[in-house]
Amino acid sequence: MAKSKAVALTFAERCKNIVAVNWQAHLNTIKADAKGSKQEIYTSKVHYISKRGKPYIWVQESDLHNMNAIIDERASLSVSSIIPGPLTQLLKSLKKFPARVALTGDIKLIEDDKAQVVVESLAKSVVSEHETVDQSSYSVSSLLSAAGTSCGSRSEHLQWLLKENSNYNIYKFNIRSCSYLDGNGGAHDVELNEVEVPKVDRLLPFSEKIIDGINQSQARRRALMLFCLEYYNTMARHMLPLSYESFTVDAMKDAFILSIDHKGFDILAKVTEGVTSSSVNYRWKEFRFTFKEEAQDMEAFCNMLVELEEEALRRVKTYSGLG
Repeated sequence: MAKSKAVALTFAERCKNIVAVNWQAHLNTIKADAKGSKQEIYTSKVHYISKRGKPYIWVQESDLHNMNAIIDERASLSVSSIIPGPLTQLLKSLKKFPARVALTGDIKLIEDDKAQVVVESLAKSVVSEHETVDQSSYSVSSLLSAAGTSCGSRSEHLQWLLKENSNYNIYKFNIRSCSYLDGNGGAHDVELNEVEVPKVDRLLPFSEKIIDGINQSQARRRALMLFCLEYYNTMARHMLPLSYESFTVDAMKDAFILSIDHKGFDILAKVTEGVTSSSVNYRWKEFRFTFKEEAQDMEAFCNMLVELEEEALRRVKTYSGLG
């Protein structure tokens, strides 16, 4: 695959991806009692699915949100990007927060017959995602299996709701505004007509397992280093050492995949910042890689990733004299 110019995702695209990847969020409603609204905020973690571009939220019958929504339907929903495995502690050490989506609007309890339609939609998603995994190639299956035991596809995290559904109320979240909050605290408003989540997605529901599967593999993380070195010229060509191993180790300390999407992926890499007579200084830097064409499903994503790995290695071997 030929080198493709890295194109940053729009804030709307980032919002769509985060909402499509995750399955849980923090719901905020205004506290209320028999006397009315108290204008204080109550927050708890909830589970959701997206249907026709709108979140449908499962709220436990004992949760205060049920009482609050009767008095005041105004609400907000905070959805964070998925940060699995070793990435969590790394980002904390860098004092970098996961990007998240902030939605404001109102919640409406849906009637039993309509709630059943939502439950059936979840059940279909569970079956569909299981079939996708069962039919995946050996290379994709191996990648998913390499992920930590706490990681799963979206349906794997939600299928328990099918058994516990009778203990929950389902609410429809009507969105009035949407903002993208980056890892540095910056807020970016997004037009609502730009953030509708597609009905069927054959890649993003598996993001957590794909990301952690890659990050758990030393070989694949070395490949991530190659991407950064080759495509962004982290080290000047004339400083190339004689071997592939020393080339990657000297120029870059480590690399993790941060996020994936249909258009490409983001990497967080520890690259050289300066060299002195006694030490090498490193800093963490984000890189964006874009495919020449969109990956329609996880099979296509993994194939494109392998092609990039092979091409990056060929290029390094060519100009380092190893080829």
